[in-house]
Amino acid sequence: MFKNLLKKFSKKDEAPSFPIQDFSIIGTDMHSHLIPGIDDGAEDMEMAIQMVIQLKSLGFNKLITTPHVMCDYYKNSSETIINGLSNLKNELARRNIEITIEAAAEYYLDEEFSGKIDNEKLLTFGDNYVLFETSYINKPENLKDVIFQLFAQKYKPILAHPERYNFLYDDFKNYQSLKETGVFFQLNINSIIGSYSPIARTIAIDLIDNNMIDFVGTDAHNLNHIYNLNACLKDKYCQKIITTASLLNNKL
Repeated sequence: MFKNLLKKFSKKDEAPSFPIQDFSIIGTDMHSHLIPGIDDGAEDMEMAIQMVIQLKSLGFNKLITTPHVMCDYYKNSSETIINGLSNLKNELARRNIEITIEAAAEYYLDEEFSGKIDNEKLLTFGDNYVLFETSYINKPENLKDVIFQLFAQKYKPILAHPERYNFLYDDFKNYQSLKETGVFFQLNINSIIGSYSPIARTIAIDLIDNNMIDFVGTDAHNLNHIYNLNACLKDKYCQKIITTASLLNNKL
């Protein structure tokens, strides 16, 4: 199915003659990994500070950083995340870098996540939104059950970077079916220029064209991710998504 789409979007789509110059129109980056030393994001405080400075220079006026929570790799808790955020905010204040920064989490749908939903207060942002991800390769058998479970606990689930999940690629109806459950979709901005893979770019464009994206995020783990955002601004699909009225970033 996607061979024709890949061919269609094989050349980089240039932005309009008068492009948006930065991301100030959406205001908030709601997916990043800025807290140093607790996941695969910023390695230390200096890198975290430089990432914040670069994101601010791109027009973001609010950052909601979302460290990984995974039972096998990144065993973060609300406490470790909040403490890490406090240290980062203190250093930003010491350097007189003014930007609003908050923290939530990017929860991995593993064997512990369902129990966390019922027994813990998950880290949320905005209108009780919860960001979560799954395996890229294997479809979780309980994916829709977990989405309903989140809604039952009054959370609003956001699926991180749906364009990157291989198990959804065989049929675009998989995305439509997920949207019908009420889950929100968050697109990684750099997917638009193929930073993850050509097929992820193709899916990203198709999701944009079908008005299925609710949030965009940088998913910045390092400075290279942020530098790539400048190239993204030159792409017409980046221009299209950041100017769409349906994005919810600026309401966070």
